[in-house]
Amino acid sequence: MALATRMRFQYLARNPDGREVKGFIEADNESDAAGRLRQQQLSVVRLDQTSAVAGKSGAGRGLFGGGPARRAKVADLALFTRQMSTMISAGIPLIEAMDILAEQTLETNKGFGIGLQECSDLIRGGTELSESMSKFPRIFPQIYVNMVKAGEASGQLDVILNRLADFMEATEALKSEIKSAMTYPVISLILILGITFYLLIFVVPKFEQMFARLGGDLPMITQVVVAISKWLQNNIITVVVAMVVAVVAWVMVKRTKQGRRIMDTIFLKLPVFGPLFQKVAISRFARTFATLLSSGVPILGALEIVATTSGNAVLEETLLATRDTVKRGEPLSSHLETSWVFPPMVTKMIGIGERSGALEQLLGKVSDFYDQQVHATVKSLTSLIEPIMLVVMGLVVGVIVLAIFYPILEMQKQVQK
Repeated sequence: MALATRMRFQYLARNPDGREVKGFIEADNESDAAGRLRQQQLSVVRLDQTSAVAGKSGAGRGLFGGGPARRAKVADLALFTRQMSTMISAGIPLIEAMDILAEQTLETNKGFGIGLQECSDLIRGGTELSESMSKFPRIFPQIYVNMVKAGEASGQLDVILNRLADFMEATEALKSEIKSAMTYPVISLILILGITFYLLIFVVPKFEQMFARLGGDLPMITQVVVAISKWLQNNIITVVVAMVVAVVAWVMVKRTKQGRRIMDTIFLKLPVFGPLFQKVAISRFARTFATLLSSGVPILGALEIVATTSGNAVLEETLLATRDTVKRGEPLSSHLETSWVFPPMVTKMIGIGERSGALEQLLGKVSDFYDQQVHATVKSLTSLIEPIMLVVMGLVVGVIVLAIFYPILEMQKQVQK
């Protein structure tokens, strides 16, 4: 059942120290908004109604609804986290730090900035930082909220935020490296397919008409290329529809749990890219798990967060099953050893870390090792893919060109005789 419509106000006020404070607040009316601000020990200077909003806001659009969606890119969130950590360690009060960063962020990312302002309003009203962040899942993911909660409990919020910034920057750097490695082969493949379709649909038919007027038997290679060209011309709509259906089917299958598991299993077992995807998955698991454990998050909660944020259905299934075995009192490494996803070196390192009490340190070393492996694999794949794509493009275009000009050359030889 929807709640009654409320008002959203933008305010300018002064705190007990005389500093100006800006933000947004939701209330039934202007008098109610002013009363809420006074309860927060704020002296109202100006209060302007910005919109009327439903009492129940949409997911991911902040508490107040309306306006730009409350979301942030990983790079922006990492920068905010780093700055927040620096301000808190310098002794700046939490609310003041949030207000400064919110005002600064509004200039570059309005949705993110408004989300930070609304988060600051919640804190000013007595809400914990982690709880207020949990209201904005498109800005602060689950792992972020849990680490902030652990930082609040331990009194080391600035240290935890610094670790979070390191974690996000390392994760984003790894993701960018993978994207840059995949960009060249994808673009090359699109170019090869585009050139091939253009030649077969628009160029080959013109030469086919010329060959038909001249008569005579065509070489086998020309007959095959002409046959493919005719088939494409007659079935171009079918081909386009089939491609669209394949893309839609892919998206629908990926949305199902079983479909994701099958697709991720296929990706991990691909002959060339499979080992790369496996190394990326293990690096991400180790870094996330190490960051959570070092921040004071309990091991069962950390396993659940790592599973849900792994981005791989096979890894998620394995980690959730591992959480259940750990809950029963078994070692962490005992179930991981039964999974084909985790190499023996990783499970043995985890086992040593459990016995020695240095699990997060060894997980960090595992992550660093696999980051280096990913970097080396990406570099070798990039240097290998470039000549392969050039050869493939040369072969495809060369076969079509040969099929077109070979009959012409044969005819010239006959004329010269």
